Amino acid sequence: MAAKIKKGDRVVVLTGKDKGRTGEVAKVLPTENRVVVTGINMVQRHTRPSQGDPQGGIKNKEASIHVSNVAIADANGKATRVGFRMDGEKKVRFAKTTGDVI
Repeated sequence: MAAKIKKGDRVVVLTGKDKGRTGEVAKVLPTENRVVVTGINMVQRHTRPSQGDPQGGIKNKEASIHVSNVAIADANGKATRVGFRMDGEKKVRFAKTTGDVI
């Protein structure tokens, strides 16, 4: 089955502490049905000093969000659902609100 949300897509968060904020998908975890969005769902992790990071300390990083809690942003910046259609021989994704190809 084709993915409705892919890496590099601009998405809007629908629920949670970051509701209404937009960001770009940095990573997709299809087996877990989750996505990582840059600058969204930031959490703090306590890291032990290591050879790669001799300082250690408290680091901020993005946590994953369930794919059902994000939606593709259309050209107007509003959340939209994704549909599929054939453009000649090629299957493309399109925004249901505007009809534009994503």
